[in-house]
Formats: sequence, structure tokens, C-alpha cells
Amino acid sequence: MEATNPMTTALALKGADFDEKVLRAGRPVLIDFWAPWCGPCKQIAPHVEAIAQEFAGKVDVYKVDVDEESDLTLRFGILSIPTLLIFKNGELVSQMVGGRSKDEIRQALERVLA
Repeated sequence: MEATNPMTTALALKGADFDEKVLRAGRPVLIDFWAPWCGPCKQIAPHVEAIAQEFAGKVDVYKVDVDEESDLTLRFGILSIPTLLIFKNGELVSQMVGGRSKDEIRQALERVLA
């Protein structure tokens, strides 16, 4: 049911759900790898939430806590946070490391949706 309902907020993503929610998603997926102690992660969090609302129904948005989901962190070689990954049709198509503006995130998603 979630695949058809637009997401209006970034949801926590667990490793066990990754394949279903990301690799088999019917639309592009933005994943924010973050940690609660990370200053730059806190700075971009409002941008990620705003993007989730702006792209509701077009892009699914998830957050991965690197401390809780170390398997996903290792799987994608996340060395610095925040890191934003964009998937389309189950493939990683974009990676942004470090703090980003809402406009930079929006532009990356618009390229994927084009």
C-alpha cells in the first residue's frame, strides 16, 4: 500500500526493508544517511523533510541512522555523513556527500525524474 500512497515525510529505513522499499520501489528513492550526533546532518534535516513534502507521490524519502543500521552503511561504503543517495529502478544513480542546500537536493531529484 505504501508504494501508491505519497510519502510526505522522511521515514526511518531498516536494513531488513531495504530491498523491498528501495530496490523494488515504483518510483525514485532518496535516502539520507545520518546520525543524531552529526551537526551537518541536523542542518540538512529540514531540507530533507521539505523535499519529502515537495516530491510526495514522485519520490520516496527515507532516513538511515548509521549507528543503528551499520550493515547498510557498510553496504554502500558510507564514510562521511550526511550522505544522500538517490536510487531509480533499483540502481544507485546519484550520491551527495556533506551538507547540501534544498535547491541542490531538488536539482538532483529533478535530473533523476527528467
